[in-house]
Amino acid sequence: MSKKHPVVAVTGSSGAGTTFVKRAFENIFLREGINPAIVEGDSLHSLSRKDFGEHLKIASENGNNHFSHFGPEANDFAAIERTFKDYGESGSGKKRYYLHNPSEADLQNERLGCSKESGEFTPWEDIETGSDLLFYEGLHGLVVDKANDINSPKYVDLGVGVVPSVNLEWIQKIHRDHSERGYDEEVIVDTILRRMPDYVNYIAPQFSQTDINFQRVPTVDTSNPFIARDIPTADESFVVIRFKDPNKFMIDFPYLLNMLHDSFMTRRNTIVIPGGKMGMAMEIILAPIIHRLINSAKSA
Repeated sequence: MSKKHPVVAVTGSSGAGTTFVKRAFENIFLREGINPAIVEGDSLHSLSRKDFGEHLKIASENGNNHFSHFGPEANDFAAIERTFKDYGESGSGKKRYYLHNPSEADLQNERLGCSKESGEFTPWEDIETGSDLLFYEGLHGLVVDKANDINSPKYVDLGVGVVPSVNLEWIQKIHRDHSERGYDEEVIVDTILRRMPDYVNYIAPQFSQTDINFQRVPTVDTSNPFIARDIPTADESFVVIRFKDPNKFMIDFPYLLNMLHDSFMTRRNTIVIPGGKMGMAMEIILAPIIHRLINSAKSA
């Protein structure tokens, strides 16, 4: 961890809703005049879209039905740890972009003078100097890989997990991949099953490393996520917010209970809020923490 160059990591599974949390942070950064260096989790995959498809085919032919984007074979865990460590020590480091679609490719090709295609990575470039903190959002911000001596949480100052109940997470992924990406539901379910071992070994353990978890829990029947026709709305859910160590960030529970109507506590480190107040809660909770990180950095 670095007092002078803070690292903030938001982590969650595919379809978990990390983008929602990213927007909350963006609002805080904009409103408070904070200049973040942003690192996208997809940029630290180790395989391009084409390479992943080829590796997946080879793995399947060899009887490996669990090759996935969640595991070490398709990600550069060492680069994640190195990025956090380098930024914490110097306020700089290396970054690149994964090009999700042709419009992103056109934008980055023009900016960098290269000719990369959708599904590829841009060349590595220096993280801009003068940023206030590093902000990571993706699958593996708090990843630990003991076999390869990887311990990313060691270099993270604030770790935030986005963790819907598993059935809700699957419903969100099925609907997103079907409506936005055009995948057949059978293909999506196959992907969920293929990812399960890596989910258990590399995704879920991160949520014991995070400082704060936001877990959305539906209040409607999601017992069979594979036949659900719609995603439970915010008003059809609660959000369970767990603080690993409330004293670390001086969490004022009476203040939160007063500010977030209809909220209540279930444990000494856990508050539950109506689902519709998730965005508001994030900004109320996270803005003071970011302020303290920035002020500590300035005085370090």
